Parts: sequence; structure tokens; C-alpha cells
Amino acid sequence: MERCVAGGDVGMCQAIFPAHANHRGELSAGQLLKWMDATACLAAEKHAGVSCVTASMDDIQFEEAARVGQVITIKAKVNRAFNTSMEVGIKVTVEDVLTNVEKIVSVAYATYVAKPVGAKKIELEPVQLLSTEDHLEHTLATERRRIRLGYEQVFQNLMQESNKEDIFKEEDAVSTDLTHVQSIELVQPPHANHHGNTFGGQIMAWMETVASISASRLCRSYPILKSVNMFKFWGPSVVGDRLVFNAIVNNTFQNSVEVGVRVEAYNCEEWIKDQARHINSAFLIFNAVNEKGELLTFPGVKPTTKDSVRRYHGAIARRRIRLARKCMLSAKEDKPSDPWERSNQAYVSYSNVAALTHLAAKQGWEITSMLEHIKIWTHEEGDVLSLKVEMQVKIPSHLAFSLLSDFTCRRQWDKHFLTCEVLQAVNEDEKIYYVTSPPMTGHKPRDFVILVSQRQPCKPSEPYVVAVKSVTLTSKPPSPEYCRSEILCAGFQIYSDSDSSCTVCYFNQMTSGVMPYLAANLTGSSNSIEDAALECIKFLEQKGSKC
Repeated sequence: MERCVAGGDVGMCQAIFPAHANHRGELSAGQLLKWMDATACLAAEKHAGVSCVTASMDDIQFEEAARVGQVITIKAKVNRAFNTSMEVGIKVTVEDVLTNVEKIVSVAYATYVAKPVGAKKIELEPVQLLSTEDHLEHTLATERRRIRLGYEQVFQNLMQESNKEDIFKEEDAVSTDLTHVQSIELVQPPHANHHGNTFGGQIMAWMETVASISASRLCRSYPILKSVNMFKFWGPSVVGDRLVFNAIVNNTFQNSVEVGVRVEAYNCEEWIKDQARHINSAFLIFNAVNEKGELLTFPGVKPTTKDSVRRYHGAIARRRIRLARKCMLSAKEDKPSDPWERSNQAYVSYSNVAALTHLAAKQGWEITSMLEHIKIWTHEEGDVLSLKVEMQVKIPSHLAFSLLSDFTCRRQWDKHFLTCEVLQAVNEDEKIYYVTSPPMTGHKPRDFVILVSQRQPCKPSEPYVVAVKSVTLTSKPPSPEYCRSEILCAGFQIYSDSDSSCTVCYFNQMTSGVMPYLAANLTGSSNSIEDAALECIKFLEQKGSKC
């Protein structure tokens, strides 16, 4: 094993030996989780300068299997430091030494908490941002934190809906009680750090083992771990503790099975008195294959107790969140008209802000026009044309943000907004609008259903953000009177220049056929972009002078 530390990154490179692998010659998921946690913890401690412990690990997806003889590489870096916690990004790749082919195994995000010695309080230093990617991940870390903090509320909302559904009954359904597995581990010095706290990765590995046994009781095969719902550590354990792992199948979904694992810790006194400390729970999703590599179908399960019914419905709710996350979190994919449902609201909002952040950070913008207070850039990539308009405005940035985030005011300066109404005020930072545009020669008038996400900066050097993208709302279907149009990615970034001035950057990403007036302007046949920018500046400065 080789570990290296360079800049803010920590890397681990490891050849995979038979001792690391399962019966198929593939790297054990438990072993990989241990390596991921150890590498990420090193990155966190390098930044914090003190010992750190694992607080949580976001949902983990395993895309590729690593095999004996291949080389696994794990890179970890601190994306953002909050008060006493940090988000660490983890990227795992595998390389075949014979072909030099490298594939991504997993990309994950973990949260670590700094643990100073004694009663001393610690406040983490900000992360030094050295590259465009550093800036990008630093910005998106705040969005991912919002998802973590809001996860429980989303889950409870979905549980209320899931509880209304009937339990699917099959004649040959297996009782979930038959899948219960219990394992007990004694925490010894090799399982702990230099402060005696059990490594989070070691606990994850033990959880994977007991969950795999539970899943195997349904498929009569060797399950393959495909993903893990968020690991969350509720409390510490130390050397000498007895850890009791209870695993049971919660539900099956044709080719996959969810296994829930609860971990309780006992010291010697607690062990005698049977006083458990709940330190961790997680939900692991497995597949299984036959000798030909074909996916096996899991039998249905039937809950037999009130608690197993709760877990049965909980698995359905988590699957809906998982599917929503899989569809929405890839901000680099163009996904207009994302469905606006309870299960994916947080992820649509995340992808909205993330897409604008990615667009603004792109390399290769070409300047096409310069006026006194306006600059216009374009960026072409395949059939996607992106526009950037930079405006110098003589009002404070917070006023510009307030005015530009209220889209009902857009008609006052943008002639392409005919009407604009709020369809749904999701929360104080998100609203869904219905917008109509006037008809162009030979075309129907256009309409849009858009999500507007607004974000205030966490520190002065960061911009205010107003992100826009199309969504699908079942209560507002397309009308024959209008041509329903899509906004892939648009919005504003607003930077403060002084107490009385700011720079407003407008972005719009379009495919061919969307907003022809913009395409026309780029060929010099119209001045609509400059005109709209001048009207925007005029609107902001007039409104700002009255505040």
C-alpha cells in the first residue's frame, strides 16, 4: 500500500491481493469501505490539524468491480470546511495493469468532525481553492449539505405516502424474520485510531458482512453490494466495546434487496446491565447473479410485525429517494422538465444550482461584444449554445439579488416575458413560475414552467445565485395555445464590487431551436441581447435608488 499527501489531497494506491477479495476474486466491498474511510480521514486530519471522526457517509454507488491483480486508487480532498465539520470528496478508480484501462468504481462524499484534545474548541480554517474544480466543489458542498440536513423531512413525507399503500402479497413471499442475522464483534486496538475510537470504515465493513449474510438467505447465492444509503454515526465506540450488529431484509424490488443494519455498542458495565448505545444504522442494497452473470430475481417478502411493516414501507420511501437522486444529481447531464415530486424536490433544486455553477465554470468562453457596461460571451459545445452577459450595475449586490430573484418583476425589463405567475412557493429559496412569451413571426407564443432557486453567499467572496431550469408540474400540462419550451440551464450570479456596486452575470444554455431571437442576435441581425441588458441595468438602478 502506498499513501501520499500533496497539496490538499490525500491519495492511496493499493494492489488487490486474494486476501482483499471475495470468492469471485473481486475486491470485498467491506475492504473498500475501510480504505475509503481511512483515506478520507487522512484528508480531513491534514486540513484540521487534529484528530477527526466520521460523522456520515453520503449514499455510495458502486459502478465497477475491482479484481485481484488490478490496482485500486483512492483520492480524497476536503471540499469545504464548516464550523467544526468538513465535507470530503472521495473518488475511487481501478486500473488493469495489463491493459492500462482505468474505470471509476465510486464517487462519494463523507462528513468528518474535528475532535480537539480536552475542552479546547476548534474552528476550522477555510479551504484553499487552487483550481476551477476546487471552486466548483466548494460551492456545491453547500448544496449537498442542504440535502443532508433536509433528508429526514423528505423521508418522513414519503413515509406518510408509503403507509397508505397496501403491502404487496405473494403466495410464496418469505417472512422477513427468516433473514434476521446477528453478529457480535469485540473492538480491539487494530480496529481503532490513536485515540481509541473505532474506525468508521471498520464498522462499515462489519455491517457489510452481516448484511450480505442476511441477503443471501433470500437468493441462495452470494449477494453483491451495489449501493449504500447514507451511513450516519450517532455516537462513538472505543477499544473494548462489544458491538452487536442486527441485520434483516426490509424489502425486495425484483432484482435488488434492501437490508437494514442496526449497530449497538456496550462497554463491560453496559454489557452486564444490557444497556445498549445505538451508534449507527444503515441500509445496504444488494444484487445477486448466477454462474452466467445474469441478475437473479429475489422473492417477495412479507412483514409480520408492526416494526417490520414500518421497515417495509421505509424501504419503498428510500428507494424513491434513491431513484430521484440517481436521475437528478448528475448536473452535467441536460435534463429539462425534471418531474417535481416530493421524492426529488431536493435533488432537482441541487441540480438546478449545480448546473448553473458548472456552466459558469466552463473553460473556452469567447467574447463577442463589448459595450461600456456590458460584455457578452458565447460558448459552443455540440448543438448546445451558451450565453454569458456581464453587466456592471451601480447598486449593492443584495438589492440586485432581491430584484432579480423575483421573476414577477421580470416583465418590467425583459420584453420576452409577457406574463409571469407563481404556481408554487416551495420554500423561501424555491419557487415555481409559469411564464408566457409573445409570439414570433410564424410561431405560436411560448410558455415555460420553471423552477427558480435562490442562494445567498456563505462568505463575501462568493456570489449571490439565482438558478433557473424547466420542470414538469402535473397541475400545469402543456396547452394547445402555446408551444411548451424548455430551459436547460439559466440564471444569475451576482458579485459584490463595493458597498454601492456589483457585477451581474446572466447565463443561458440553449439547444438549437430554443429562443431564436438570441441565435439571431449572434449573427448581428438584432440587438436584443444588448437591449435587454441595458433595460436590466436601468431597471436595477432605478429600483435600487428608491430603496
